[in-house]
Amino acid sequence: MLIGAVADDITGATDLCLMLSREGMRTIQVIGVPTGEVAFSDADAVVVALKSRTIPAAEAVEMSCASARVLLAAGAEQLIFKYCSTFDSTDAGNIGPVAEALQDLTGAPVTIACPSFPAAGRTVYKGHLFVGDRLLSESPLKDHPLTPMRDPDLVRVLQRQCRRPVGLVPAETVAKGSDAVKAAFAEQYAAGRRMLIVDTLSDADLRTIGKACAGMKLVTGGSGVAMGLPENFRQSRGFVPPPRKARMAAPAGRAAILAGSCSAATRGQIEAAKAAGRPVLRLDIAAVADGRQTGADLAQWAINTPADLPPLIYSSAGPDELAGIQAQMGRHESGALVERTLADVARRLADAGFSRFLIAGGETSGAIVEALGVKVLLIGPEIDPGVPWTRSISGPDLALALKSGNFGAPDFFLKAWDLLELETADA
Repeated sequence: MLIGAVADDITGATDLCLMLSREGMRTIQVIGVPTGEVAFSDADAVVVALKSRTIPAAEAVEMSCASARVLLAAGAEQLIFKYCSTFDSTDAGNIGPVAEALQDLTGAPVTIACPSFPAAGRTVYKGHLFVGDRLLSESPLKDHPLTPMRDPDLVRVLQRQCRRPVGLVPAETVAKGSDAVKAAFAEQYAAGRRMLIVDTLSDADLRTIGKACAGMKLVTGGSGVAMGLPENFRQSRGFVPPPRKARMAAPAGRAAILAGSCSAATRGQIEAAKAAGRPVLRLDIAAVADGRQTGADLAQWAINTPADLPPLIYSSAGPDELAGIQAQMGRHESGALVERTLADVARRLADAGFSRFLIAGGETSGAIVEALGVKVLLIGPEIDPGVPWTRSISGPDLALALKSGNFGAPDFFLKAWDLLELETADA
């Protein structure tokens, strides 16, 4: 193993796996803190997917460090702590505490915080995070149901979570190349700063930053930060990338879409599926709460739909409606109820012969993958930036697309299936 990574949610882990795989690394994804039963085989990179973004910080630190110890013991030469490209973490959140704990664990004197993912419209300039051409605080992500982001200044946000001083490497320095960036790391360290936000405007910047991080024991950020890291190992170790495949073999069986995200991107994808005449049913959280709608009801509806069209079950709501639901039921309670219900639906559908699932939302994906008993995923072809198909190689044989709520084009739910080649039932 060359790179070991700890991700704070399952869709983010898949996104990172895709980035490392695209850059030529044989990559696998492990669900939950690894145990002795998990074999890393001949993987160049192993990404551990946790469900730690919104849990108490002390628990997130414990899970992340336990995972990191396993990866380091297995030979990982560089550790990545992966979080969302929207840096979605409240002032009481987990990015700072986990990053500092991993810094202590690895002995890294300085590390970076680089959430940028330009391909998905996430860039950082003067330490401020942009979504497209809008500041984070002016984007729809300001209304995230669990981690609303109202401050775009990442130096300020991260400093409120950290014990150590936070610094900035500005865009002007990044534009001068990797040597200048590396020199800036040393200058910031000499000034007493241990964690550094790095301005990033393009993929070229990500590769510059990646080159500057050669030999850095800990790197933190979004999946984009991994773009330039494999090349360092290619130069120093000469590993040979395996051939890439445009399509992925998928097990025989039916397909379904389960969406728990309330992001604007996912809501647009739901509307596109409706417009295309796909079978669609909304999970009514109030009806679920009082027993008028159950996971069994939703699963039976999906089973009864035409076998040639993936049914879509969704709980997504707009900001105003979501605010009303949360006011009535509680922010975390309403979210947990949706996750439990969709996980129950997925389990019932798998028992009924469904073998291909497209899941929207990080928390939803984590709950469903846990319910299905999936332990290790092999990374397949990319559907849209940051979202690949995967196939379980430990646990039930399933094809899974685990989509961050904010990712994907409007036709994502329609086109994803074209990248799968179905095996025959007796294959």
